[in-house]
Amino acid sequence: MASTDHSALQKNIPVPGDGLDAARMPGHWLLARLGKRVLRPGGVELTRWMLDALGVDPEDRVVELAAGLGATARLTLTRHPAAYTAVDRDPAAVAALSALADPGPTQVRAVRSDAADTRLPDGEATVVYGEAMLTMQPEPAKRRIVREARRLLDDSTGRYAIHELCLLPDGLDPALAEQITHDLHDAIHVGARPLTPTGWSELLGDEGFTVTAHKTAPMALLEPRRLVADEGLIPALRIASRALRDPAALRRVLHMRRVFQRHSAHLGAISLLAVPTPTQP
Repeated sequence: MASTDHSALQKNIPVPGDGLDAARMPGHWLLARLGKRVLRPGGVELTRWMLDALGVDPEDRVVELAAGLGATARLTLTRHPAAYTAVDRDPAAVAALSALADPGPTQVRAVRSDAADTRLPDGEATVVYGEAMLTMQPEPAKRRIVREARRLLDDSTGRYAIHELCLLPDGLDPALAEQITHDLHDAIHVGARPLTPTGWSELLGDEGFTVTAHKTAPMALLEPRRLVADEGLIPALRIASRALRDPAALRRVLHMRRVFQRHSAHLGAISLLAVPTPTQP
């Protein structure tokens, strides 16, 4: 799921899906329209773990794939990397990302492009990350995106991280996994295809990475405690108020929450840190 940011709303920059029927739009766009800015399955806490694990510092050149409207970008910019490039294919997201600025020396830019084909140079980055976007792709697209991240990374200092939905545990019954996938699609109107922790590790390994660390967290995106932790009390109340004033939106939000709760034992969030696997001589 992409992230949004209140500054985009304040500057009258449209959020993705603006103007679409609440009953039909993808769930993450609906939540963005309601004012939710943190739309990562593990919340801001797991995003912060990911950035800490990446160790972003002033020497780094960072590329964020499917950057949304800038919630994680702002956290990254507080670390003052040498360069930060946001990649997103949605024009509303790119417009908001283009308005980002860093008070330090960071070179900030936003490009409208696909995560699987960014058109950025080889070895452009020392850090690449993406959140809540591989889950939404079928397997061939997942692999193209991970392969693109590998191409973008500097071989000597490159680090890659993802933050995604996951199925639990490893060895989950395939029929149950298929039911969860079906229910997610019905609720969020996006073809979510999460993997198990081992499945995510194997995907990265197959495409030229070695996983060095990982962390899981509950999938509690729409639970009140997580909502307040991610957004703050007053913004969380505003989100709830907007939903209560929009019956179609409220029905969708409650449906999503019911699905997440129904499968809470088998749905989680995961972040993995990986480095390029050395090429065999």
